[in-house]
Amino acid sequence: MLAVPDGVETGDFLRRTGWRDIADERGEGLFVLEPGESGWGAAAAERAYVDVAMAFYQANPYFSIFGLDYLVGYGAGAPALEARAAAFPLQVIGQVYLDSPGLPAAYLRDIGSQEFDGTTQDGYTDVVFPDGFDLIRHDEVVVPTWYLNPERSASSSLAYWLRANDADDSAAHDGLLGTVYHQRRNSRRWMTSFSGPISKVAVRERPTDYGNQRTTRELLAFLTPYSRYENFFAYGNQLVRRADHDRLGVEVQTMTVEGRLREFLVYVPESARRLWSRRAPVVFIWPGNTQTDKVFFDSAQWWQVAQREGCVLVVACEQYSSSAISVSHKDSDVFFRQLRELVTRKYDVDPTRFYCTGQSAGSGVTQFFAAAKPEYFAAVASTSFAPAPDKSGTITFEGIAYPAARRPIPTYLAYGYGDLAFLKGDLWDDIQNDLDAWAAYHLGVNGLALEDVDRREGRPSGWYNRFRTWTWRKPGFPAPVVKVTKNLYRSHNNIPEETPMLWEFMRHYRHEVDKTGHVTRYYSPSGFSRHGDERVIPT
Repeated sequence: MLAVPDGVETGDFLRRTGWRDIADERGEGLFVLEPGESGWGAAAAERAYVDVAMAFYQANPYFSIFGLDYLVGYGAGAPALEARAAAFPLQVIGQVYLDSPGLPAAYLRDIGSQEFDGTTQDGYTDVVFPDGFDLIRHDEVVVPTWYLNPERSASSSLAYWLRANDADDSAAHDGLLGTVYHQRRNSRRWMTSFSGPISKVAVRERPTDYGNQRTTRELLAFLTPYSRYENFFAYGNQLVRRADHDRLGVEVQTMTVEGRLREFLVYVPESARRLWSRRAPVVFIWPGNTQTDKVFFDSAQWWQVAQREGCVLVVACEQYSSSAISVSHKDSDVFFRQLRELVTRKYDVDPTRFYCTGQSAGSGVTQFFAAAKPEYFAAVASTSFAPAPDKSGTITFEGIAYPAARRPIPTYLAYGYGDLAFLKGDLWDDIQNDLDAWAAYHLGVNGLALEDVDRREGRPSGWYNRFRTWTWRKPGFPAPVVKVTKNLYRSHNNIPEETPMLWEFMRHYRHEVDKTGHVTRYYSPSGFSRHGDERVIPT
Protein backbone atom coordinates (compact mmCIF):
# COMPACT_ATOMS: atom_id res chain seq x y z
CA MET A 1 0.00 0.00 0.00
CA LEU A 2 1.71 3.15 -1.26
CA ALA A 3 1.16 6.87 -0.72
CA VAL A 4 3.04 8.51 -3.57
CA PRO A 5 4.75 11.91 -3.07
CA ASP A 6 3.60 15.28 -4.37
CA GLY A 7 4.56 16.34 -7.86
CA VAL A 8 4.79 12.96 -9.62
CA GLU A 9 2.76 11.20 -12.28
CA THR A 10 1.76 7.95 -10.57
CA GLY A 11 2.30 5.61 -13.48
CA ASP A 12 5.74 7.02 -14.18
CA PHE A 13 6.59 6.90 -10.45
CA LEU A 14 5.67 3.22 -10.20
CA ARG A 15 7.79 2.47 -13.25
CA ARG A 16 10.86 4.50 -12.16
CA THR A 17 10.86 3.18 -8.62
CA GLY A 18 10.47 -0.41 -9.79
CA TRP A 19 7.24 -1.03 -7.88
CA ARG A 20 5.39 -2.13 -11.01
CA ASP A 21 8.05 -4.70 -11.89
CA ILE A 22 8.14 -5.96 -8.30
CA ALA A 23 4.38 -6.46 -8.31
CA ASP A 24 4.64 -8.46 -11.53
CA GLU A 25 7.53 -10.56 -10.21
CA ARG A 26 5.92 -11.40 -6.90
CA GLY A 27 2.30 -11.66 -7.93
CA GLU A 28 1.43 -9.19 -5.18
CA GLY A 29 -0.81 -6.19 -5.75
CA LEU A 30 -0.23 -2.47 -5.21
CA PHE A 31 -2.91 -0.21 -3.73
CA VAL A 32 -1.87 3.37 -4.42
CA LEU A 33 -3.03 6.56 -2.68
CA GLU A 34 -2.48 9.82 -4.57
CA PRO A 35 -2.41 13.51 -3.55
CA GLY A 36 -5.17 15.89 -4.61
CA GLU A 37 -4.71 18.67 -7.16
CA SER A 38 -3.11 20.92 -4.52
CA GLY A 39 -0.90 18.18 -3.12
CA TRP A 40 -1.14 16.27 0.13
CA GLY A 41 -2.73 17.99 3.10
CA ALA A 42 -2.12 17.25 6.77
CA ALA A 43 -3.08 13.78 7.99
CA ALA A 44 -6.30 15.05 9.61
CA ALA A 45 -7.36 16.74 6.38
CA GLU A 46 -6.69 13.57 4.39
CA ARG A 47 -8.59 11.26 6.71
CA ALA A 48 -11.84 11.36 4.71
CA TYR A 49 -9.99 10.45 1.49
CA VAL A 50 -8.08 7.60 3.12
CA ASP A 51 -11.24 6.27 4.79
CA VAL A 52 -13.14 6.22 1.49
CA ALA A 53 -10.23 4.58 -0.31
CA MET A 54 -9.86 1.93 2.39
CA ALA A 55 -13.60 1.27 2.48
CA PHE A 56 -13.44 0.56 -1.25
CA TYR A 57 -10.38 -1.63 -0.78
CA GLN A 58 -11.86 -3.66 2.06
CA ALA A 59 -15.25 -4.06 0.38
CA ASN A 60 -13.60 -5.68 -2.65
CA PRO A 61 -11.93 -8.90 -1.51
CA TYR A 62 -10.57 -9.31 -5.01
CA PHE A 63 -7.68 -7.17 -3.72
CA SER A 64 -7.07 -9.01 -0.45
CA ILE A 65 -9.24 -11.39 1.50
CA PHE A 66 -7.25 -10.91 4.69
CA GLY A 67 -6.82 -7.14 4.92
CA LEU A 68 -3.20 -7.16 6.06
CA ASP A 69 -0.72 -4.97 4.23
CA TYR A 70 2.74 -3.45 4.02
CA LEU A 71 2.71 0.37 4.02
CA VAL A 72 5.15 2.71 2.24
CA GLY A 73 4.59 6.48 2.46
CA TYR A 74 6.60 9.06 0.53
CA GLY A 75 7.09 12.66 1.60
CA ALA A 76 3.93 14.61 2.38
CA GLY A 77 1.87 11.48 1.69
CA ALA A 78 3.46 9.56 4.56
CA PRO A 79 1.44 11.05 7.48
CA ALA A 80 -1.91 10.10 5.94
CA LEU A 81 -0.78 6.47 5.73
CA GLU A 82 0.86 6.53 9.15
CA ALA A 83 -2.33 7.88 10.75
CA ARG A 84 -4.18 4.90 9.28
CA ALA A 85 -1.54 2.55 10.70
CA ALA A 86 -1.87 4.02 14.19
CA ALA A 87 -5.66 3.73 14.05
CA PHE A 88 -5.69 0.17 12.64
CA PRO A 89 -2.36 -1.37 13.65
CA LEU A 90 -3.66 -4.97 13.54
CA GLN A 91 -3.92 -4.61 9.76
CA VAL A 92 -0.32 -3.49 9.20
CA ILE A 93 2.46 -6.04 8.73
CA GLY A 94 5.21 -3.43 8.49
CA GLN A 95 5.70 0.18 7.45
CA VAL A 96 8.30 2.48 5.86
CA TYR A 97 8.16 6.28 5.62
CA LEU A 98 10.50 8.40 3.51
CA ASP A 99 11.06 12.14 4.16
CA SER A 100 8.08 12.13 6.48
CA PRO A 101 7.05 15.12 8.64
CA GLY A 102 5.37 12.66 11.03
CA LEU A 103 2.17 13.01 13.02
CA PRO A 104 1.13 15.47 15.77
CA ALA A 105 1.83 14.30 19.31
CA ALA A 106 -1.78 15.00 20.33
CA TYR A 107 -3.17 12.63 17.70
CA LEU A 108 -0.78 9.88 18.73
CA ARG A 109 -1.62 10.30 22.43
CA ASP A 110 -5.33 10.03 21.69
CA ILE A 111 -5.15 7.05 19.35
CA GLY A 112 -2.49 5.25 21.38
CA SER A 113 -4.56 5.19 24.56
CA GLN A 114 -7.49 3.42 22.89
CA GLU A 115 -7.97 -0.19 23.99
CA PHE A 116 -9.02 -3.38 22.22
CA ASP A 117 -11.91 -5.16 23.91
CA GLY A 118 -13.36 -8.65 23.51
CA THR A 119 -15.87 -7.83 20.77
CA THR A 120 -15.70 -10.30 17.88
CA GLN A 121 -17.35 -10.40 14.47
CA ASP A 122 -20.92 -11.44 13.66
CA GLY A 123 -21.41 -15.17 14.08
CA TYR A 124 -18.70 -15.44 16.74
CA THR A 125 -18.87 -15.28 20.53
CA ASP A 126 -17.64 -12.15 22.30
CA VAL A 127 -14.74 -12.80 24.68
CA VAL A 128 -15.30 -11.90 28.34
CA PHE A 129 -12.03 -11.15 30.10
CA PRO A 130 -11.48 -11.90 33.79
CA ASP A 131 -11.51 -9.15 36.39
CA GLY A 132 -8.28 -7.18 36.47
CA PHE A 133 -7.29 -8.17 32.94
CA ASP A 134 -5.10 -5.56 31.19
CA LEU A 135 -6.52 -4.73 27.80
CA ILE A 136 -4.13 -4.13 24.91
CA ARG A 137 -3.71 -0.48 23.90
CA HIS A 138 -3.14 0.70 20.33
CA ASP A 139 0.34 1.83 21.30
CA GLU A 140 1.18 -1.72 22.42
CA VAL A 141 0.80 -3.29 18.96
CA VAL A 142 4.21 -4.05 17.47
CA VAL A 143 4.65 -2.88 13.87
CA PRO A 144 8.13 -3.07 12.27
CA THR A 145 8.91 0.52 11.26
CA TRP A 146 11.62 2.25 9.20
CA TYR A 147 12.05 6.02 8.79
CA LEU A 148 14.31 7.27 6.01
CA ASN A 149 15.45 10.88 6.33
CA PRO A 150 12.58 11.96 8.62
CA GLU A 151 11.95 15.63 9.27
CA ARG A 152 12.54 16.95 12.78
CA SER A 153 8.79 17.17 13.29
CA ALA A 154 8.63 13.37 13.06
CA SER A 155 10.09 12.98 16.55
CA SER A 156 6.66 12.30 18.10
CA SER A 157 5.99 9.58 15.53
CA LEU A 158 9.33 7.95 16.20
CA ALA A 159 8.72 7.99 19.96
CA TYR A 160 5.28 6.45 19.42
CA TRP A 161 6.51 3.50 17.37
CA LEU A 162 9.45 2.92 19.69
CA ARG A 163 6.94 2.47 22.50
CA ALA A 164 4.58 0.36 20.41
CA ASN A 165 7.44 -1.98 19.49
CA ASP A 166 8.69 -2.13 23.08
CA ALA A 167 12.10 -1.14 21.73
CA ASP A 168 15.38 -1.13 23.64
CA ASP A 169 16.66 2.23 24.84
CA SER A 170 20.03 1.47 23.28
CA ALA A 171 20.44 1.17 19.53
CA ALA A 172 22.65 -0.70 17.12
CA HIS A 173 24.11 0.64 13.89
CA ASP A 174 23.37 -0.99 10.56
CA GLY A 175 24.97 0.08 7.30
CA LEU A 176 21.66 -0.11 5.43
CA LEU A 177 18.97 0.60 8.01
CA GLY A 178 20.87 3.21 10.00
CA THR A 179 20.14 3.36 13.72
CA VAL A 180 18.18 0.26 14.76
CA TYR A 181 16.15 -0.18 17.96
CA HIS A 182 15.30 -3.84 18.44
CA GLN A 183 12.31 -5.09 20.41
CA ARG A 184 13.38 -5.89 23.97
CA ARG A 185 14.56 -9.45 24.51
CA ASN A 186 12.15 -9.88 27.45
CA SER A 187 9.26 -8.12 25.71
CA ARG A 188 5.76 -9.13 26.79
CA ARG A 189 3.93 -7.83 23.74
CA TRP A 190 1.03 -10.11 22.82
CA MET A 191 1.72 -9.98 19.09
CA THR A 192 5.11 -11.70 19.39
CA SER A 193 4.19 -14.38 21.92
CA PHE A 194 5.06 -17.08 19.37
CA SER A 195 7.92 -15.59 17.36
CA GLY A 196 9.68 -13.76 20.17
CA PRO A 197 11.06 -10.21 19.93
CA ILE A 198 11.41 -10.01 16.13
CA SER A 199 10.21 -6.44 15.58
CA LYS A 200 12.33 -3.29 15.29
CA VAL A 201 12.33 0.43 14.55
CA ALA A 202 15.04 1.84 12.30
CA VAL A 203 16.02 5.40 11.37
CA ARG A 204 18.30 6.33 8.47
CA GLU A 205 19.07 10.04 8.47
CA ARG A 206 20.63 10.56 5.06
CA PRO A 207 18.58 11.72 2.00
CA THR A 208 17.19 8.99 -0.22
CA ASP A 209 16.62 8.91 -3.97
CA TYR A 210 13.01 7.78 -4.51
CA GLY A 211 13.55 6.96 -8.15
CA ASN A 212 16.40 4.57 -7.50
CA GLN A 213 15.07 1.03 -7.88
CA ARG A 214 17.72 -0.17 -5.48
CA THR A 215 16.00 1.92 -2.79
CA THR A 216 12.69 0.18 -3.50
CA ARG A 217 14.35 -3.21 -3.20
CA GLU A 218 15.78 -2.13 0.16
CA LEU A 219 12.31 -1.17 1.38
CA LEU A 220 11.01 -4.53 0.24
CA ALA A 221 13.84 -6.35 2.01
CA PHE A 222 12.90 -4.62 5.28
CA LEU A 223 9.17 -5.36 5.01
CA THR A 224 8.72 -8.81 3.52
CA PRO A 225 10.54 -11.01 6.06
CA TYR A 226 7.46 -10.32 8.19
CA SER A 227 3.92 -11.60 7.93
CA ARG A 228 0.87 -11.11 10.13
CA TYR A 229 -2.43 -12.84 10.76
CA GLU A 230 -5.78 -11.97 12.35
CA ASN A 231 -6.84 -8.46 11.33
CA PHE A 232 -9.59 -7.65 13.83
CA PHE A 233 -9.07 -9.37 17.20
CA ALA A 234 -6.02 -8.08 19.04
CA TYR A 235 -5.53 -11.04 21.38
CA GLY A 236 -5.13 -13.48 18.49
CA ASN A 237 -3.11 -11.14 16.26
CA GLN A 238 0.46 -12.31 15.65
CA LEU A 239 3.49 -10.89 13.90
CA VAL A 240 5.49 -13.80 12.47
CA ARG A 241 8.38 -14.59 10.19
CA ARG A 242 7.35 -15.00 6.57
CA ALA A 243 8.50 -18.24 5.00
CA ASP A 244 11.02 -17.88 2.18
CA HIS A 245 9.87 -20.67 -0.12
CA ASP A 246 13.00 -20.62 -2.26
CA ARG A 247 15.37 -20.77 0.68
CA LEU A 248 13.38 -23.50 2.43
CA GLY A 249 12.90 -25.53 -0.73
CA VAL A 250 9.10 -25.51 -0.60
CA GLU A 251 7.66 -27.29 -3.63
CA VAL A 252 4.52 -25.86 -5.26
CA GLN A 253 2.84 -28.68 -7.15
CA THR A 254 -0.45 -29.44 -8.89
CA MET A 255 -2.51 -32.51 -9.65
CA THR A 256 -5.87 -33.15 -11.28
CA VAL A 257 -8.60 -34.12 -8.82
CA GLU A 258 -12.00 -35.07 -10.24
CA GLY A 259 -11.24 -33.16 -13.42
CA ARG A 260 -10.00 -29.99 -11.71
CA LEU A 261 -6.44 -28.77 -11.28
CA ARG A 262 -5.53 -28.53 -7.60
CA GLU A 263 -2.47 -26.94 -6.04
CA PHE A 264 -0.61 -28.17 -2.98
CA LEU A 265 2.67 -27.46 -1.19
CA VAL A 266 5.23 -30.00 -0.05
CA TYR A 267 7.94 -29.04 2.42
CA VAL A 268 10.67 -31.53 3.27
CA PRO A 269 12.91 -29.86 5.87
CA GLU A 270 16.60 -30.66 5.96
CA SER A 271 16.07 -32.08 9.44
CA ALA A 272 13.85 -34.89 8.08
CA ARG A 273 16.74 -37.00 6.84
CA ARG A 274 18.91 -36.21 9.87
CA LEU A 275 16.25 -37.15 12.43
CA TRP A 276 14.36 -39.92 10.65
CA SER A 277 16.66 -41.23 7.92
CA ARG A 278 14.24 -42.41 5.23
CA ARG A 279 11.18 -42.71 7.51
CA ALA A 280 10.00 -39.15 8.13
CA PRO A 281 6.51 -38.55 9.55
CA VAL A 282 4.06 -36.57 7.40
CA VAL A 283 1.50 -33.93 8.40
CA PHE A 284 -1.35 -33.38 5.91
CA ILE A 285 -2.65 -29.86 6.40
CA TRP A 286 -6.05 -28.45 5.38
CA PRO A 287 -6.35 -24.63 5.54
CA GLY A 288 -9.47 -22.81 6.67
CA ASN A 289 -12.23 -21.50 4.45
CA THR A 290 -10.94 -18.83 2.00
CA GLN A 291 -7.33 -19.71 2.90
CA THR A 292 -4.96 -20.88 0.21
CA ASP A 293 -2.05 -23.20 0.91
CA LYS A 294 0.41 -20.29 0.72
CA VAL A 295 -1.56 -18.15 3.19
CA PHE A 296 -1.90 -20.94 5.73
CA PHE A 297 1.76 -21.90 5.41
CA ASP A 298 2.59 -18.55 7.03
CA SER A 299 -0.37 -18.02 9.34
CA ALA A 300 -0.07 -21.40 11.11
CA GLN A 301 3.76 -21.48 11.07
CA TRP A 302 3.84 -25.24 10.57
CA TRP A 303 7.12 -24.78 8.69
CA GLN A 304 8.87 -23.79 11.93
CA VAL A 305 7.66 -26.96 13.64
CA ALA A 306 8.78 -29.00 10.62
CA GLN A 307 12.28 -27.50 10.73
CA ARG A 308 12.65 -28.46 14.38
CA GLU A 309 10.94 -31.86 14.31
CA GLY A 310 11.80 -33.17 10.84
CA CYS A 311 8.23 -33.80 9.75
CA VAL A 312 7.22 -33.47 6.09
CA LEU A 313 4.36 -31.04 5.39
CA VAL A 314 1.75 -31.49 2.67
CA VAL A 315 -0.55 -28.47 2.49
CA ALA A 316 -3.69 -28.81 0.39
CA CYS A 317 -5.04 -25.82 -1.48
CA GLU A 318 -8.79 -25.47 -1.53
CA GLN A 319 -11.02 -25.74 -4.59
CA TYR A 320 -12.42 -22.54 -6.09
CA SER A 321 -16.15 -22.67 -5.54
CA SER A 322 -18.19 -19.92 -3.89
CA SER A 323 -16.91 -16.97 -5.93
CA ALA A 324 -14.08 -15.92 -8.18
CA ILE A 325 -11.79 -15.29 -5.21
CA SER A 326 -13.14 -17.32 -2.29
CA VAL A 327 -12.00 -20.90 -1.97
CA SER A 328 -13.43 -23.81 -0.02
CA HIS A 329 -12.72 -27.52 0.28
CA LYS A 330 -14.11 -30.00 -2.21
CA ASP A 331 -13.42 -33.63 -3.16
CA SER A 332 -11.22 -33.87 -0.09
CA ASP A 333 -11.38 -37.66 0.25
CA VAL A 334 -10.23 -38.19 -3.34
CA PHE A 335 -7.65 -35.43 -3.03
CA PHE A 336 -6.16 -36.97 0.10
CA ARG A 337 -5.93 -40.44 -1.39
CA GLN A 338 -4.10 -39.06 -4.42
CA LEU A 339 -1.78 -37.02 -2.20
CA ARG A 340 -1.10 -40.06 -0.03
CA GLU A 341 -0.14 -42.15 -3.05
CA LEU A 342 2.17 -39.43 -4.41
CA VAL A 343 3.87 -38.75 -1.08
CA THR A 344 4.41 -42.45 -0.34
CA ARG A 345 5.90 -43.05 -3.78
CA LYS A 346 8.02 -39.91 -4.17
CA TYR A 347 9.38 -39.10 -0.70
CA ASP A 348 11.22 -40.91 2.09
CA VAL A 349 8.35 -41.12 4.56
CA ASP A 350 6.83 -43.44 7.14
CA PRO A 351 3.25 -44.35 6.09
CA THR A 352 2.51 -45.53 9.64
CA ARG A 353 3.04 -41.96 10.85
CA PHE A 354 0.68 -39.97 8.67
CA TYR A 355 -1.11 -37.24 10.61
CA CYS A 356 -3.90 -34.80 9.74
CA THR A 357 -4.62 -31.24 10.86
CA GLY A 358 -6.57 -28.19 9.76
CA GLN A 359 -8.24 -24.95 10.80
CA SER A 360 -11.98 -24.16 10.61
CA ALA A 361 -13.22 -25.76 7.37
CA GLY A 362 -9.90 -27.61 7.34
CA SER A 363 -10.70 -28.89 10.82
CA GLY A 364 -13.98 -30.04 9.32
CA VAL A 365 -12.01 -32.13 6.82
CA THR A 366 -9.72 -33.46 9.55
CA GLN A 367 -12.46 -34.42 11.98
CA PHE A 368 -14.54 -35.95 9.17
CA PHE A 369 -11.63 -38.29 8.47
CA ALA A 370 -11.40 -39.06 12.20
CA ALA A 371 -15.04 -40.15 12.31
CA ALA A 372 -15.51 -41.79 8.90
CA LYS A 373 -11.98 -42.81 7.79
CA PRO A 374 -9.90 -43.28 10.97
CA GLU A 375 -7.70 -45.84 9.21
CA TYR A 376 -6.15 -43.04 7.16
CA PHE A 377 -4.12 -41.54 9.99
CA ALA A 378 -2.17 -42.41 13.14
CA ALA A 379 -3.71 -39.39 14.91
CA VAL A 380 -5.45 -36.10 14.13
CA ALA A 381 -5.39 -32.67 15.78
CA SER A 382 -7.19 -29.58 14.53
CA THR A 383 -8.62 -26.18 15.44
CA SER A 384 -12.02 -24.49 15.48
CA PHE A 385 -14.47 -26.89 13.86
CA ALA A 386 -15.98 -30.06 15.32
CA PRO A 387 -18.23 -32.14 13.05
CA ALA A 388 -19.69 -35.30 14.51
CA PRO A 389 -22.04 -38.09 13.43
CA ASP A 390 -25.74 -37.46 13.93
CA LYS A 391 -28.12 -39.70 15.90
CA SER A 392 -28.45 -42.04 12.93
CA GLY A 393 -24.68 -42.64 12.96
CA THR A 394 -23.88 -40.77 9.76
CA ILE A 395 -21.67 -37.76 9.21
CA THR A 396 -22.43 -35.46 6.29
CA PHE A 397 -19.39 -34.06 4.54
CA GLU A 398 -19.25 -32.01 1.35
CA GLY A 399 -22.87 -32.89 0.68
CA ILE A 400 -22.48 -36.66 1.09
CA ALA A 401 -23.59 -38.77 4.07
CA TYR A 402 -21.01 -41.29 5.31
CA PRO A 403 -21.46 -43.91 8.02
CA ALA A 404 -19.34 -43.26 11.09
CA ALA A 405 -16.67 -45.91 11.48
CA ARG A 406 -17.23 -46.23 15.25
CA ARG A 407 -13.52 -46.95 15.64
CA PRO A 408 -11.16 -44.93 17.85
CA ILE A 409 -8.38 -42.65 16.68
CA PRO A 410 -6.36 -40.32 18.93
CA THR A 411 -7.94 -36.91 18.37
CA TYR A 412 -7.36 -33.40 19.66
CA LEU A 413 -9.45 -30.25 19.19
CA ALA A 414 -8.47 -26.68 20.09
CA TYR A 415 -10.92 -23.79 19.86
CA GLY A 416 -11.36 -20.20 21.07
CA TYR A 417 -13.55 -18.56 23.67
CA GLY A 418 -14.72 -16.20 20.91
CA ASP A 419 -15.11 -18.94 18.32
CA LEU A 420 -18.03 -19.95 16.11
CA ALA A 421 -21.39 -19.99 17.87
CA PHE A 422 -21.67 -23.78 17.74
CA LEU A 423 -18.45 -24.07 19.78
CA LYS A 424 -19.62 -21.71 22.52
CA GLY A 425 -18.87 -22.63 26.11
CA ASP A 426 -17.24 -25.85 27.25
CA LEU A 427 -18.17 -29.48 27.83
CA TRP A 428 -19.57 -28.89 31.34
CA ASP A 429 -22.03 -26.06 30.77
CA ASP A 430 -25.73 -26.28 29.94
CA ILE A 431 -25.21 -25.53 26.24
CA GLN A 432 -25.52 -28.53 23.95
CA ASN A 433 -23.80 -27.89 20.64
CA ASP A 434 -21.36 -29.37 18.10
CA LEU A 435 -18.55 -29.37 20.65
CA ASP A 436 -20.54 -31.66 22.95
CA ALA A 437 -21.57 -33.95 20.08
CA TRP A 438 -17.98 -34.26 18.87
CA ALA A 439 -16.70 -35.13 22.35
CA ALA A 440 -19.52 -37.58 23.03
CA TYR A 441 -18.73 -39.51 19.85
CA HIS A 442 -14.98 -39.81 20.39
CA LEU A 443 -15.27 -40.53 24.09
CA GLY A 444 -17.90 -43.16 23.35
CA VAL A 445 -15.85 -45.10 20.79
CA ASN A 446 -13.03 -45.18 23.35
CA GLY A 447 -15.32 -46.50 26.07
CA LEU A 448 -14.98 -43.31 28.08
CA ALA A 449 -17.33 -40.77 29.63
CA LEU A 450 -17.01 -37.06 30.28
CA GLU A 451 -16.29 -37.60 33.97
CA ASP A 452 -13.18 -39.67 33.10
CA VAL A 453 -11.30 -36.43 32.41
CA ASP A 454 -7.92 -35.90 34.04
CA ARG A 455 -8.86 -32.59 35.64
CA ARG A 456 -12.34 -31.12 35.69
CA GLU A 457 -11.23 -27.47 35.71
CA GLY A 458 -8.68 -28.00 32.94
CA ARG A 459 -4.92 -27.52 33.04
CA PRO A 460 -3.71 -23.95 32.41
CA SER A 461 -0.77 -23.26 30.09
CA GLY A 462 0.55 -20.89 27.47
CA TRP A 463 0.87 -17.12 27.14
CA TYR A 464 -0.85 -15.50 30.13
CA ASN A 465 -2.32 -18.97 30.84
CA ARG A 466 -4.56 -18.55 27.83
CA PHE A 467 -5.08 -22.31 27.37
CA ARG A 468 -7.29 -24.65 29.37
CA THR A 469 -6.75 -28.29 28.42
CA TRP A 470 -8.74 -31.44 29.26
CA THR A 471 -7.39 -34.92 28.57
CA TRP A 472 -8.91 -38.40 28.57
CA ARG A 473 -6.89 -41.63 28.78
CA LYS A 474 -7.90 -45.27 28.76
CA PRO A 475 -7.78 -46.81 32.25
CA GLY A 476 -4.29 -48.02 33.06
CA PHE A 477 -2.78 -46.65 29.84
CA PRO A 478 -0.70 -43.43 29.64
CA ALA A 479 -1.66 -42.31 26.14
CA PRO A 480 -4.17 -39.47 25.72
CA VAL A 481 -6.91 -40.63 23.35
CA VAL A 482 -9.11 -37.52 23.40
CA LYS A 483 -7.93 -34.00 24.18
CA VAL A 484 -9.60 -30.58 24.14
CA THR A 485 -8.07 -27.12 24.56
CA LYS A 486 -10.00 -23.89 24.97
CA ASN A 487 -8.04 -20.72 24.15
CA LEU A 488 -9.46 -18.10 26.50
CA TYR A 489 -8.11 -15.14 24.53
CA ARG A 490 -8.81 -15.67 20.86
CA SER A 491 -11.70 -15.54 18.46
CA HIS A 492 -12.13 -18.01 15.60
CA ASN A 493 -8.81 -17.73 13.79
CA ASN A 494 -5.99 -20.02 14.86
CA ILE A 495 -2.78 -18.69 16.36
CA PRO A 496 0.69 -20.15 15.71
CA GLU A 497 1.22 -20.93 19.41
CA GLU A 498 -1.33 -23.73 18.96
CA THR A 499 0.63 -25.41 16.16
CA PRO A 500 3.37 -26.97 18.34
CA MET A 501 0.63 -28.18 20.68
CA LEU A 502 -1.06 -30.05 17.84
CA TRP A 503 2.22 -31.65 16.81
CA GLU A 504 3.10 -32.57 20.39
CA PHE A 505 -0.15 -34.52 20.58
CA MET A 506 0.15 -36.34 17.24
CA ARG A 507 3.84 -37.21 17.22
CA HIS A 508 3.49 -39.99 19.80
CA TYR A 509 1.30 -42.22 17.62
CA ARG A 510 1.66 -44.54 14.67
CA HIS A 511 -0.66 -47.14 13.19
CA GLU A 512 -0.64 -50.21 10.97
CA VAL A 513 -3.53 -51.38 8.79
CA ASP A 514 -3.59 -55.06 7.77
CA LYS A 515 -5.13 -56.53 4.63
CA THR A 516 -8.50 -56.98 6.34
CA GLY A 517 -8.61 -53.31 7.33
CA HIS A 518 -7.90 -53.98 11.01
CA VAL A 519 -5.98 -51.09 12.62
CA THR A 520 -3.36 -51.51 15.32
CA ARG A 521 -2.28 -48.29 17.01
CA TYR A 522 0.91 -47.63 18.93
CA TYR A 523 1.95 -45.01 21.47
CA SER A 524 5.56 -43.94 22.05
CA PRO A 525 6.33 -41.66 25.01
CA SER A 526 9.45 -40.41 23.19
CA GLY A 527 7.68 -39.81 19.90
CA PHE A 528 9.63 -42.73 18.35
CA SER A 529 12.99 -41.13 19.00
CA ARG A 530 13.88 -43.87 21.51
CA HIS A 531 13.94 -47.38 20.08
CA GLY A 532 11.64 -49.91 21.69
CA ASP A 533 9.49 -47.68 23.89
CA GLU A 534 6.26 -48.00 21.87
CA ARG A 535 3.25 -49.85 23.23
CA VAL A 536 0.08 -51.12 21.57
CA ILE A 537 -2.95 -49.02 22.48
CA PRO A 538 -5.70 -51.31 23.78
CA THR A 539 -9.00 -51.18 21.88
